[in-house]
Amino acid sequence: MRTIKILTAALALASASTAFAQQQAVTVKASPKDQKIDIMIGGKPFTTFNYPDSLEKPFLFPLNTAGGTTITRGFPLATRKGDPTDHPHHIGLWFNHEGVNGLDFWNNSYAIPAAKKNKYGWIRTDKITETKGGKTGIVAYHAKWHDQAKETLLDENTRFEFSGTANERVIDRITTLTAAKEVNFTDNKDGVLGLRLAHELQIPTKEDLKYTDDRGIETVVKGSDDKIANGNYAASNGKYGNDVWSSRADWCKVYAKMGNDSVSIAIIDHPKNPNYPTFWHARGYGLFAANPLGEKVFTNGKSALNLKLKKGESITFSYRIVISNGKTTLSGAKVTALAAEFAKK
Repeated sequence: MRTIKILTAALALASASTAFAQQQAVTVKASPKDQKIDIMIGGKPFTTFNYPDSLEKPFLFPLNTAGGTTITRGFPLATRKGDPTDHPHHIGLWFNHEGVNGLDFWNNSYAIPAAKKNKYGWIRTDKITETKGGKTGIVAYHAKWHDQAKETLLDENTRFEFSGTANERVIDRITTLTAAKEVNFTDNKDGVLGLRLAHELQIPTKEDLKYTDDRGIETVVKGSDDKIANGNYAASNGKYGNDVWSSRADWCKVYAKMGNDSVSIAIIDHPKNPNYPTFWHARGYGLFAANPLGEKVFTNGKSALNLKLKKGESITFSYRIVISNGKTTLSGAKVTALAAEFAKK
């Protein structure tokens, strides 16, 4: 009996040691002059937090797998051959919303004419509050959501936690918004956590996809001759592909073959988030977004949220993003387990 107990303890210790060994060190390097912070995991570039005053929001770009494959679209900052050039405001991984006191924070970009800029909001990072490396890397910042006259609507405090193993990268993003004045979030489809995916992760289609961007210029995304796109969506509610759009689920993943790897990206909602489980604004052309603030659109007007904050009130949004690469896609069981772990935070 004693031998069995010793063996069991040894196996548990070995398992714990292996799990610990799999965790790779995270390095965080701040470059205040360039308004960016580089995050390395296991000595490899993972992502960069970008917060230049010249752009309309802070964001993570690019995002790489543990194997070095870039899972974000390059356009408009680092355009790669074959990149679709629609929606220039889709950059990396970001957080904002289309309707905040009548201002559109989501669609703002360099493409908006100066005469129309007054209809759009801007998010400026004014303070980096924490940077730390180690087993978990930390980047925290404060930003102001304001209009073109720089009148503040919301104060944002966001904390990123970065971690990774040999085949996995994890981002936990916790964002608290505090109203500087009374704020109304009108239900809109465009929000709140957005990720623009690399071409391979798009859902293949035989039809050309046409979009009119913020400049009024029509862009055609290749259809029948597109040999690159091979992605698909799957959600915890059992829906796949384009059927995921407008549905509610506590997690959703996109997956595709990229080079020799099966690459998966899962976004996990938190039970304490407003309007949980979230609606998914997941589009086949490469927009992957979790939007709890679009209920009226996603239910065809059957119900609405229209979140309101009084001056001084706060609300918190927490999301986990898991990027996996390897021989097989990230299983639904594994994502469910990661979601259960995240729910305890």
